Amino acid sequence: AGFEDLRRQSAHDLVSMDFPGYSIGGLAVGETHEEMNAVLDFTTQLLPENKPRYLMGVGAPDSLIDGVIRGVDMFDCVLPTRIARNGTCMTSQGRLVVKNAQFAEDFTPLDPECDCYTCKNYTRAYLRHLLKADETFGIRLTSYHNLYFLLNLMKQVRQAIMDDNLLEFREYFVEKYGYNKSGRNF
Repeated sequence: AGFEDLRRQSAHDLVSMDFPGYSIGGLAVGETHEEMNAVLDFTTQLLPENKPRYLMGVGAPDSLIDGVIRGVDMFDCVLPTRIARNGTCMTSQGRLVVKNAQFAEDFTPLDPECDCYTCKNYTRAYLRHLLKADETFGIRLTSYHNLYFLLNLMKQVRQAIMDDNLLEFREYFVEKYGYNKSGRNF
């Protein structure tokens, strides 16, 4: 993942070509979160601040926040839809696997703090039923929710930047989401 010398040379050469934006790759499959952050710490500093910096294939909530802290502007990833297909949802309290038996008679919203269509109209029990019955609609609803969750997270990140408290927001989010608790990370 590192290859600092090659990344520095590549950044230098690409910046000299004056592209309208720059992508950073090779950090989304098999690299640890710490390795990703270490590469971003030096790589983003080599790229122009006035042009978009795109981090390829990264979509875990904490990675998005850490990328922004390090100067990344854009992200893409299959994570929200891939995990939704298996009944895993991102919520304000962390990862929730709605296919688990404990949700068979849970008639509460997927995430009580979420305003998305899925959370406003369907219960955990119903979503579990759809997913266990292999109904495509269940995948659509959980995918929609996960995408909404990440879009809302980025809205909060933008507000934290405007309020000049992005680092505090990160600490709050990581604690609330449950990172560093066994089984809660993506």
